[in-house]
Amino acid sequence: MEHSSSSLVDSTLISSQRLSLVEFLIQSAEHLQVAPVVKYSALSLFADRFLPSLPRFKIDAHNSNNWLLNPLTESALHLFAVISLWISTKMHDSRRPLSVTCLRSLANKSISEQHFTTRNFLEAEVLFMQVLNFEIGTTNIAFLFLQELWIQIKGVAKAGELINFEACMEILDLLYEKEETSLLCTYSCPPHSLAASILVVTYVMTVPQHKWEFPILPWAKFVTSCKEEDIIKMATLILRHVLEPP
Repeated sequence: MEHSSSSLVDSTLISSQRLSLVEFLIQSAEHLQVAPVVKYSALSLFADRFLPSLPRFKIDAHNSNNWLLNPLTESALHLFAVISLWISTKMHDSRRPLSVTCLRSLANKSISEQHFTTRNFLEAEVLFMQVLNFEIGTTNIAFLFLQELWIQIKGVAKAGELINFEACMEILDLLYEKEETSLLCTYSCPPHSLAASILVVTYVMTVPQHKWEFPILPWAKFVTSCKEEDIIKMATLILRHVLEPP
């Protein structure tokens, strides 16, 4: 009963803090000037997989004794967000991975409630990997599909050259940061379908209307094997949230 109550408290904390944690991770990625693939891989590891798995992981009596998890605090969750960037940069930028010194400096500036040592970072990294059962592959994320679609469309259509990829990434960030759409990136929408929908939205928003001669929807359906109606439905939802006042 005690573990069940603790798990409920943790789930409530994670749910209430999810958006602020995502925003913290994105801001940290910008501060560290990591490559986009590092940022979005870290978002996948942390927001899409680590946070949902953490309460279940803690139910194990042995795991619940770890000082980073008992009690689970906002500071610890911020530390795990930084750890996700560390792991991601090791995978995608092995020639220039982030150093512990660099990460500690960031953490000391942005996590005011607690200062973490090098040993704390190493322990948190191991724990992060254990929560994910050491499954840290990030090939199946929306960003990589989106990047590939952008490259492909530039090869087949002049209008593709006019699609602003920075705008694509800004839309993906916005989807993660808004409560109504954050879980789209995790549960509700397959990554290739989400990527296709973002590309369509960016096409509509950044390509001048008089140059809309390219059949973007049929093409997106063909290259992704997604249903056209699903792409339209998702693109409409994205447009509504992108265009609504802040």
